[in-house]
Amino acid sequence: MPGSRTGRPPVQRASRHPASPRPSRENPVLRLYMRARKAWDRPLTAYYLILGGSVLITVLGLVMVYSASQITALQLSLPGSYFFRKQFLAAAIGGILLFAASRMPVKLHRALAYPILAGAVFLMALVQVPGIGMAVNGNQNWISLGGSFQIQPSEFGKLALVLWGADLIARKQDKKLLTQWKHMLVPLVPVAFLLLGLIMLGGDMGTAIILTAILFGLLWLAGAPTRLFAGVLSIAGAIGAILIKTSPNRMARLACIGATEPRSGVADCWQAVHGIYALASGGLFGSGLGASVEKWGQLPEAHTDFIFAVTGEELGLAGTLSVLALFAALGYAGIRVAGRTEDPFVRYAAGGVTTWITAQAVINIGAVLGLLPIAGVPLPLFSYGGSALLPTMFAIGLLIAFARDEPAARAALAMRQPRFGRKRAGGSGAERGPRRWNTMRRRASVARSSRER
Repeated sequence: MPGSRTGRPPVQRASRHPASPRPSRENPVLRLYMRARKAWDRPLTAYYLILGGSVLITVLGLVMVYSASQITALQLSLPGSYFFRKQFLAAAIGGILLFAASRMPVKLHRALAYPILAGAVFLMALVQVPGIGMAVNGNQNWISLGGSFQIQPSEFGKLALVLWGADLIARKQDKKLLTQWKHMLVPLVPVAFLLLGLIMLGGDMGTAIILTAILFGLLWLAGAPTRLFAGVLSIAGAIGAILIKTSPNRMARLACIGATEPRSGVADCWQAVHGIYALASGGLFGSGLGASVEKWGQLPEAHTDFIFAVTGEELGLAGTLSVLALFAALGYAGIRVAGRTEDPFVRYAAGGVTTWITAQAVINIGAVLGLLPIAGVPLPLFSYGGSALLPTMFAIGLLIAFARDEPAARAALAMRQPRFGRKRAGGSGAERGPRRWNTMRRRASVARSSRER
């Protein structure tokens, strides 16, 4: 075969074959789902969800407290930012508590369980002492600290029951005593009933419902048999029915479920109906921040129990769904922490905190939507109230500490290096800078000399 001009043998071209069909591209929805699932399964997902979700809820809550409380403050001849400043101060103190709780070891959390329980019981008993306890909206469950500052000890009772109950059940599990129903119930249920009795002496049934939910959550996590669980639930339900039946105010709240007119029969459903009006007038994106109409004296407790209604009016369906998504992410992260740990105390404490926050959010939002009776409980991390915010932020710090303590999360955090001030291979930037500049100068001088030649 004759060679080419260059003396090299000619290159034989490959015969053309019909191109094989290319594989179909991956479904973009499926690819996005796989990426989300991969990111969801990362070791630090729960840590970031708890930290980011709680911070976003708290910040958005501060904004809505400022917007919803201005009219109420002006009606009381107070500055428009009065309630916002108090809530901001409580959030700052709560942030310190959150950081401290997130850095405490598990042993210290367990050691604090009994002192917190004793302090909560003492303060809740102190509420009933004449001259010390004070009534707000018909409930005797507050202690005045002087001036405009008050404290509600029953809010700290939730944290006390979570920590003490988790420590108690973990100790009994280590001793393999949970197989006996007596050890499953005693002394957990009697102490919980003691807290419930002190709360009900003041007439605060909403907080009692949250405490009951925490008790059931702990029993469920401990693996209580169905019969035992049903027995405790039936007793609590019977007591609750008696308490509701003997109170005209509570019966009126039940009658307002699903009401669409301010007066439903014999019950005055003004607050429930105007909460629905606020949500309905918000539309998809709301009337604008600060532009609520219902907060101008129409909706009672606009910055506390019914702040979700003002959020729906000003931020619309998009704002309310965002709040619901943040609470859902927080609840999922808490369940994930409780399910992945091997420490019994961490499992029970994380489950108790998740039950507490989730149940309180469901009860508050359900009341605003008209699906549940108005229980008078705030929306966690969102509504106005320092007494509710401080223990809740400490509980969030617990979840953050537990999320950081997972083996995979500890390994991921250990691999992370600080972005600033770290040394790379070959020395610091200060040592490499002149050397790199001199090298560039030498290359430039060589290039100029070659051009001259």
